[in-house]
Amino acid sequence: MGKTASEVVAGAIYEHYKGQQYRVIGVGRHTETLEELVMYEALYDNPLGRLWCRPLKMWLESVEINGQKVPRFKLK
Repeated sequence: MGKTASEVVAGAIYEHYKGQQYRVIGVGRHTETLEELVMYEALYDNPLGRLWCRPLKMWLESVEINGQKVPRFKLK
């Protein structure tokens, strides 16, 4: 069974595998495709912007770093 939006905690802080921290605002849907998206806020000074959206599937996936699978985002 796949992971679901209920696994993403609104208001919680997550750490990206590269080390930056983000606060999840919530999970919503794309207006045209209905794809589930995670909206989150950068908790560091990012010149490209503060608010971001990422597909839920991508948010929940693991990435391979130095031959080891790690979560893209982990709950702090």
